[in-house]
Amino acid sequence: MRTRKLLMAVAALFVIGGSLAFAAKPALDGVKCVMQPTKAIDETNSVDWKEGKVYFCCANCPKAFTANKEKHAAKANAQLVATKQYKQEVCPISGAKIDESTAVEVRGAKVAFCCTKCKGKVEAAKGDEQVDLVFGEEAFKKGKFALVKEEKK
Repeated sequence: MRTRKLLMAVAALFVIGGSLAFAAKPALDGVKCVMQPTKAIDETNSVDWKEGKVYFCCANCPKAFTANKEKHAAKANAQLVATKQYKQEVCPISGAKIDESTAVEVRGAKVAFCCTKCKGKVEAAKGDEQVDLVFGEEAFKKGKFALVKEEKK
């Protein structure tokens, strides 16, 4: 009886409120594997990460990722941004307001900075160091990367 009343209340709120927010559908065109960045993903190989999903090229990659998530967190965060599941709010280096004219691509994801000094710091870094600077856990928090939500009516 309680369950039925609760379901009726939720349905009424939905009808009155009109919409709910859901995570945005990932943009997977051209996305590369978190573990093997030269290989295209296979949508059937994915793992939940933060409030989104990260994708891999084969069934072995999710296992390797899951075994050491901390090591691969920056790459997974980069893919969340590249697939447009997450978006950047501020500079991941300084935490200041971003200037879109400073935007560069890092591991398939567009990222912008507050100034050319922060942009230059990232451009001077190479490979995983560059990914860690922009998408490491600390930078991800500082950049206020947030889940992209779609409104459903």
